[in-house]
Amino acid sequence: MMDAVASEWHKLRSLRSNAYLLAVSVLAVLACAGVAYLTGRGFDHQTAEERLRFASNGNGLSTGLPVAYFVFGTLGALTITSEYSTGMIRTSLVAVPRRQLFLFAKIPGLTAVALVAGQLLAFAMHLAAQAVLGERAGQLLLDGQTLGTPLSDPGVFASVVVSGLSMAAAALVGLGVGAALRSTPGTLVALVMIFLVLPVVAQALPSPLRAQAGSYMIENLPAQIAGVGGGLLPPPAAAALLVAYVVAALTAGAAVTALRGRKVKVMAVGVAATLLTGLMWVPAAGDSADTGPSSPAWRPCDDKHAPRDMRCTSVQVPLDWKAPGERKITIPVGMLPASGAARRIGTVFSIPGGPGASGIDDLKQFYGKFAQLRDRFDVISFAPRNTVKPGGVLPYECLATGPWITLPADRAEYAALGRSNRERAQRCRAADQEFFDHMDSASVARDIEAVRVALGEQRLSFLANSYGGTPAAAYARLFPSRIRAMVMDGTAGHIEDTAADEPRMYARAEREMERFAAWCRSATACALHGRDVGQVWRRLVTAADRSPTPVRNDPSGAAYTGFDLKVAAAPSVTSPGPEPDVPRWVQLADAIKKAADGDASGFADYVRQGSGSPKVPSLIGQNMTHCLDGKGYGSYAAYRRALRRAEELSPNFAGQRSWWPLGCVGWPAPVTNPRAPLPTRGLVPFLGVGSWTDHDIVADIIRHVPGSSSVRYEGHGHMLYIYGKSGCITAHVNRYLTSLRLPPPGTTCRPTG
Repeated sequence: MMDAVASEWHKLRSLRSNAYLLAVSVLAVLACAGVAYLTGRGFDHQTAEERLRFASNGNGLSTGLPVAYFVFGTLGALTITSEYSTGMIRTSLVAVPRRQLFLFAKIPGLTAVALVAGQLLAFAMHLAAQAVLGERAGQLLLDGQTLGTPLSDPGVFASVVVSGLSMAAAALVGLGVGAALRSTPGTLVALVMIFLVLPVVAQALPSPLRAQAGSYMIENLPAQIAGVGGGLLPPPAAAALLVAYVVAALTAGAAVTALRGRKVKVMAVGVAATLLTGLMWVPAAGDSADTGPSSPAWRPCDDKHAPRDMRCTSVQVPLDWKAPGERKITIPVGMLPASGAARRIGTVFSIPGGPGASGIDDLKQFYGKFAQLRDRFDVISFAPRNTVKPGGVLPYECLATGPWITLPADRAEYAALGRSNRERAQRCRAADQEFFDHMDSASVARDIEAVRVALGEQRLSFLANSYGGTPAAAYARLFPSRIRAMVMDGTAGHIEDTAADEPRMYARAEREMERFAAWCRSATACALHGRDVGQVWRRLVTAADRSPTPVRNDPSGAAYTGFDLKVAAAPSVTSPGPEPDVPRWVQLADAIKKAADGDASGFADYVRQGSGSPKVPSLIGQNMTHCLDGKGYGSYAAYRRALRRAEELSPNFAGQRSWWPLGCVGWPAPVTNPRAPLPTRGLVPFLGVGSWTDHDIVADIIRHVPGSSSVRYEGHGHMLYIYGKSGCITAHVNRYLTSLRLPPPGTTCRPTG
């Protein structure tokens, strides 16, 4: 055996054509550099938003690999077909009469050369592509990848190493095919088909067949083996398929070599059986991986407005989690299934805002925003138990209304407000007291865990939107080990005492008021252009507190106090609408001017558009969750302390933040989910994203989780991901969810319009 191996090694290194072939492999490096150059040129001529949608060049090897495979396959093929073409095969078989030994003796030397040359070539291809891209390589893309991936990125070094190893596999495939066909031209045609034509044919197939067929192409196996994408197969299955290519080719070659020119039909059947057996085993290995939810039973959604591929189901949960064996309620669940464009990682659970909003409605309305995420994940959401909608357990007409909150001047007024709140809440509570008293966010978090169990997922990745941060925090306290990733997008805090939030809230409102005033100074569309907006506003508020400003021609007789004006104005101040038109600032300036002239109908008109009420109501449907979550004042003394602090912090909006906790004064049900710290251990690092309006609050939440990071959007907006406010934010979120890589501290995103 050793003599045969030594003889074949001597043949391999003495053939001058082999050295030429290895030199030709430099074409693969040039191909990678050329594609990187064209990618960079195209990238440079795009807008910022278009650049985000560019396709990643990955590790830079994808274009050069087919060329390299063909060269190494040819190297392997010529080690045996050259003996047939020159007639030397007779001499070789006389020296080594055992035909299969003769073939297998070629493997060690060929493998050694291909391994060394393959590694050198793979790293040269990668480094050439990265060098040509230069600084552009670090550009973050919408799908969470970068334009080029350096060796320091997770899995990239492994993918380059495996690519080098796969070139040795290509050489052995060439050896096997050459032994089977015994013809240099015929073998080269076969190798062209395997390494160059079939991958192109796979790319021409319609989706999702494109991704499924592409996963089996040898050029896509290294990335899948390294676990960095490139197909649908898990690493073990991809590695098995690469081995299967080699085994099938060598088996076919060994079968033909042993035939001595006869029994061709038997040989063909044997080779076909070998190939089919090898390829049939790999899907079985892939199927054993995590392929997504298998239960409960998914069905097409009944809603005609749902996307065609959206699926719906439901999960039964206890109404009272302290009494799991008693009354049950049904939680509707929706899913946007993974697209099949890449190997599925798991499930992203989108927690809706509100409280009162439905995540199923979010999936229907914003399904396009999840497109890149669905390459790797199923996206799940639900209609939480506290969803406010017609036809629910509690009367919608009751939950969608509420009292007008006043700012109590003394203890008696505070008590009177409590009686009014209790009376309005009791009207809704009377329909189903047990249900009404179990709308807290901790119960919502336990419902999420029930959905996870029903799906059969080990862990979930979360996208918590606005209020969704409250059940997300409860989930983190209750089930920290079940969180794979957590994105807090414009979320509210539920960790520290309410008083700790208010300084940040007031500081935010004051900053936004300054921006509004600056816009009025520069924009003629502002009805207050040329006037001191801050002074006009403060005079209006002071006068309205002395004598409320009436809403003229309103049958309800509504009149706005200074507190009412602050509550009505604050959302428009912090959310002006699309720039540069900022329609809500235009509307607010008109309303302020009109109110300064003695008519609050400008405020009443746009409040009525959103609530049906001339003044902002404290909605029972939201309070039934907020109050159980402990977002009210603990006492009149606590309220007075908060009010005094607000007067020190905010000359323009002092007391406005009291509107929310004052809605819980006199609430008929006790607090069941009070604020509490997050666990000090067991949580993965979180990602927080937020705009001018809410970044500071989000950053304060995630600072409680070691290793977390946040991205600040330098502009207005809320729930940035699902509203698609910033492609930069979307890219950072997708990157974190897919690879668990966090941006460096201090990362910002800027508007691109």
